[in-house]
Amino acid sequence: MTNRKQRLELTWIGKNDRPRLEPRILLEDNDKSYHASARLTEHDIFDNVLINGDNLLALKALLPEYEGTVRCIYGDPPYNTRSAIPEYDDGVEHSLWLSLLRERIELCHKLLSEDGSLWINLDDHEGHYFKVMCDEIFGRANFVTTIIWQKKYAPKADTRFISDSHDFIFVYAKNIEKLRLNWLPKTEKQTARYRNPDKDPRGPWKPGDTLRNEVRDYAVFPVRLPSGREVWPSEGTSWRYTNEKFKELIADNRIWFGATGDSRPAIKRFISEVTDQMPPVSIWTYDDVGHNDEAKKESKKLFGERLFSTPKPERLIQRVLTIGSDSGDLVLDAFAGSGTTGAVAHKMGRRWIMVELGEHCDTHVVPRLRKVIDGLDDGGITDAVDWNGGGGFRFYRLAPSFLEKDAWGNWIISKEYDGAKVAQAVCKLMGFTYKPDEGHYWKQGYSSETDFIYVTTQSLTRAQLATLSEAVGEERSLLVCCKAFHADADGFANLTIKKIPQAVLRKCEWGKDDYSLNIAALPEITSGADSANVSDLGTRTRKKRLSSTSQNDLFSDGVEK
Repeated sequence: MTNRKQRLELTWIGKNDRPRLEPRILLEDNDKSYHASARLTEHDIFDNVLINGDNLLALKALLPEYEGTVRCIYGDPPYNTRSAIPEYDDGVEHSLWLSLLRERIELCHKLLSEDGSLWINLDDHEGHYFKVMCDEIFGRANFVTTIIWQKKYAPKADTRFISDSHDFIFVYAKNIEKLRLNWLPKTEKQTARYRNPDKDPRGPWKPGDTLRNEVRDYAVFPVRLPSGREVWPSEGTSWRYTNEKFKELIADNRIWFGATGDSRPAIKRFISEVTDQMPPVSIWTYDDVGHNDEAKKESKKLFGERLFSTPKPERLIQRVLTIGSDSGDLVLDAFAGSGTTGAVAHKMGRRWIMVELGEHCDTHVVPRLRKVIDGLDDGGITDAVDWNGGGGFRFYRLAPSFLEKDAWGNWIISKEYDGAKVAQAVCKLMGFTYKPDEGHYWKQGYSSETDFIYVTTQSLTRAQLATLSEAVGEERSLLVCCKAFHADADGFANLTIKKIPQAVLRKCEWGKDDYSLNIAALPEITSGADSANVSDLGTRTRKKRLSSTSQNDLFSDGVEK
């Protein structure tokens, strides 16, 4: 008999094949970074981050600096619909899609703050598999809800069965006990329900029910209307108030009997006495947050003929960020696409990080953000939030792999790394925070208040190490990473000495730059496919899956998994 307490998990081919990611450093491209020429308000934000590169490596690169600091993560990954679109191939085989997305979501989990939330936009193709996979990563207790977004306003005439009109947005909390989500301001449509037909000096109000759907004997009595007629609660109900309370409400002009004084009593709920916000609901209609056509019109206005084919409307992202973040909070989107999340976050006064691999990072995202910063983007939510420009962002690229092979097949430090980059890379590889100290050359990074790291591409003599040891002192410790050293490695109590690159060879897989979801689609198996075709598909699937971990074979003498 199955143990009911047994944990249920989603399984798929290749689930246990995990990449050993290299924690790359980020290199700023000053020609692409962009800032307003002057500060327009005291709330302008200039330290936003746009990263051009593989988003899995980029998410890894954001650790540990941004770990636990991101309040809201929105993601619009490829839906895996098996139908190609211009910007990327959306036909990744199911198990490979799960593996690739799982790695990214696990890093997102680390980046989220304790009160933060994850919002992932998907459809029926993979959404429910994603939900089960995400339950494993976040824990089922941290699932918040599934948002239904009405992305289309009319059915498609060429639909074979049922026209698809909605997407899902799966919402998870980092810690459900600490989660902070905001209510939404009431709309004009909701406040329009409040009127003041009797010119009450307390202002507009709307009628509320005075009946309760249960019989309570003490709340069953007749109420005399101004017209002289008496009314009783309908069968199976009772009044919400006692006789005494009813009289108090009538005396305070809080009960409405209709314009003629002959209607069943209603309680007056004044707009001045209720909150101006309301809790979010799980169904978002297109008239509230926009639809696909609205998003494409926004895209066409921004990019002309370079129309991005799968944009999201700015109002949709505004709704997510309104609920999931506050002014000044950090927002992340690792599937930037045309840059909608960053544009909306910027206009709403949020700090943001975006990652995009494709060339549209240059053709779409950068030009769009420049327009936002210059106050030249008059579409989307610009008028709604009264945006006039300001702020800026820094443009980064992923550094090349720290190690490369020489002509004889040996791993050496990449020629593209100078001394400062080597120090920064080794700090990240060793788990240290890179922060050079101007007063102490050997303090290039730290892991605690007393534990430091020194990185050099030089060979160190025993005399040099002795000088270092004396400078460090007895109360501190120092990890020394150097090309070589001529001394006993255990000769100094406060020094730990390691050679590079030997010290980092087994830490990860080197020279791999692409973990993207943008891979060639596997062919679909038709209903008439024979077993040979099925077998051939399985073989190709295994080859694709194994290609991502072949680096493990480079070190047969005990690779660290």
